[in-house]
Amino acid sequence: MATSSPSWKRLLAQRLPLLGHRNWIGIVDAAYPLQTATGIETVATQASHLAVVKEVLKALERASHVRPRIVMDAEMEYLSETLAPGISPLRTTLAKFLKGHPVAAVPHEEIIGKLDAASRLFHVLLFKTTLTLPYTSIFLELDCGYWSDESEKALRKSLSR
Repeated sequence: MATSSPSWKRLLAQRLPLLGHRNWIGIVDAAYPLQTATGIETVATQASHLAVVKEVLKALERASHVRPRIVMDAEMEYLSETLAPGISPLRTTLAKFLKGHPVAAVPHEEIIGKLDAASRLFHVLLFKTTLTLPYTSIFLELDCGYWSDESEKALRKSLSR
């Protein structure tokens, strides 16, 4: 499903309470493909990449029920100003926005595969931005905000006894 919406912030506010662990949110560049899996919703924001990243992260910080696991294209690290003019300032700003969050670098094709697999059972919400730089998409795999990894491991250990 795809929509074009200058009111993407309102859509984020509507969808976020419905999303939970195993759902994904992506902030993707202008050339990101429109995936056909029924569980993937793509919204053309008509907004800048950094504005969408900032707003989505802010919304997630306010949400008590989910927390993001951030995944970025591994290819981005290897882009130079020669290959992608403007990539250095974008990388610098993204690093500021993502400070304090662990970030996993995963090859782009592998991320698309993860989204495809997740969309068979869970909703994936993609916000398409106006950015025209390659390998700059940011993906947020949502996890439970009120249950830690340590708590889950302790529970699983108890169950295996």
